[in-house]
Amino acid sequence: MRTRRLPLLSMLLAALVLALTVAACGSDDEGSSGSSGSSGGGSSQSSDSGGDSKVIQKDAANSGTTITVGSKNFAEQYILGEIYAQALKAAGYTVKKQLDLGSEQIAFKALKSGNIDAYPEYTGTALTSFYKVKIDDVPRDKTKSYDQLKAELAKDNIVAMPQTPFQNTYKVTSTKATAEKYGNPKTLSELAQKAGDKVRLSGFPECRQRTDCLLGLNDKYDWHPKFVSSQGQYADLDAGQADFTMGFSTDGPLSLDKYVTYEDDKQLFPPYYVTFMVRKEVADKLGEKGQAVIEKVQEPLTEEVMQELNSRVVLDKQKPEAVAADYLKEAGFTQ
Repeated sequence: MRTRRLPLLSMLLAALVLALTVAACGSDDEGSSGSSGSSGGGSSQSSDSGGDSKVIQKDAANSGTTITVGSKNFAEQYILGEIYAQALKAAGYTVKKQLDLGSEQIAFKALKSGNIDAYPEYTGTALTSFYKVKIDDVPRDKTKSYDQLKAELAKDNIVAMPQTPFQNTYKVTSTKATAEKYGNPKTLSELAQKAGDKVRLSGFPECRQRTDCLLGLNDKYDWHPKFVSSQGQYADLDAGQADFTMGFSTDGPLSLDKYVTYEDDKQLFPPYYVTFMVRKEVADKLGEKGQAVIEKVQEPLTEEVMQELNSRVVLDKQKPEAVAADYLKEAGFTQ
């Protein structure tokens, strides 16, 4: 049995309190110029407009709108695809699923061709993979990168729904013991200074040539660790084959009280927030009510919550469909 940092329910309550606090602070602003909010865009209306209850209310009138939800082919995508699909179904929409499509290129092609109507994608991935924006040219501000993607997608008749609170970005990671060895640095700048270059960093093979990976660490942080080409990630750390590894901020193993990550204080990595991309024809049919459902179920999805959900699939071997259903129930969206 793995040791969790916090039960999911505690994480969800903390996330919802934070969301309510941010909303309350925003309500004190003059005018409505801040309507995009922390999501980086979208409706300024409350996603919980149906009353005080968070439970998604089924509306029989929604059954005439059919949406086919897709996803790419890894745990987080399966979970997100299920969350969106189950939430929209709970609201009364007719939902079909085509999860496990493959890479982003395959999923985006399916979306543009109409084989699916929607799927979750990462902003930085969409800009660099679909619209050929160079990695170094992607705006590091989450709202600016989202707005740029939103404009590009609109040319392809695709609507970018408001972003999730979490992003799945690169994270240099180590064990707690390694962090203690170097004085518990918090940022990559501190890490580079305290650990120096006589350490080993493992990462996927392409990392060696990427400006948002090893080359960027060399250039932006003046950090030149010995690179170990590997897909092992946390296994590399556990086996002592590397001192640090290139992980991702929502990796399931980060839910364990075992590893630490380091802040990218110089913004080497582009934003990788999730936007539920929907064909405009279907987005128009979903309307404000459909968007409100999507925004509502995203509110508690912090990085810590997503780590826990991923860990249930990756570490505990639960089915994504069940994990998504439990999330919606534990967060109070379904009964």
